[in-house]
Amino acid sequence: MTSRLTFLGLTAFWVTMNIFLWEAEYGVRGGDTPVPFELVWKKILTAPDASSLSVYQNRERMGYAEFSTSVGQQMATLDEDKLPPEGLVSRAGYQVHLAGNLALGDFTNRIKFDGRVLFSTVRQWQEFNLKITSRLAVMELHSLATNQTIHIKISGDTVNLERELTFTELKNPNALVRAFAGNFADALLGAMDLPDLTPADATEKILWEARRTRVKIGSELVPVYRLESSALGHMVAVDVSPLGEILRVDLPGNISARIDEWSKP
Repeated sequence: MTSRLTFLGLTAFWVTMNIFLWEAEYGVRGGDTPVPFELVWKKILTAPDASSLSVYQNRERMGYAEFSTSVGQQMATLDEDKLPPEGLVSRAGYQVHLAGNLALGDFTNRIKFDGRVLFSTVRQWQEFNLKITSRLAVMELHSLATNQTIHIKISGDTVNLERELTFTELKNPNALVRAFAGNFADALLGAMDLPDLTPADATEKILWEARRTRVKIGSELVPVYRLESSALGHMVAVDVSPLGEILRVDLPGNISARIDEWSKP
């Protein structure tokens, strides 16, 4: 269990940092209407409503996740009859929050996760926090952009581990998994359907393509922004509402998250 928690935490951090740390490049795609990636990213960071998603793997429901922003949280406290104040994020910057739980494989207990990423007013990441909790152990990850390191702490009945890793050491996520999980790492990587990455793969820049399109949700066609890229050798796709709400996410390992209305007739 500890090895799996470590793998999940490092993978989550590695994927997140590939999006936030390394330079994001974006282009266009044939069909529909191409839009700048930065436009969609700003809408996500300023979404006024939380995104409640059911998580599936191979079409089997495995848990749920809720994505929210600090802008949405602040707007929820405002008087509905008054306009929101100007410069809502001018002092505090942006923050995104992701929380939920998952049932992995044959485990009898669920794994809970709670993560936050803080950004400056110009949308540059500043701080990353992630906590993964199971019945057997708790793992906490913390990183500051200024330090260029990540602090990992794992505590439980049978293990207590605390390490500080540099971003340079994070360039090969598979090597990190094996350092923590030993021989069990190959089984973990195989179960998640992830390729064996090299340091060159890990530092490859993310290419995001953004376009405006229409998708069928329930019985209606609705406008969305579609983001597409590649991570860990697999395609990643995100559908975003015009207001910035996350509607659907397709991830490696046949994992997807979507709003419940997506499956309704």
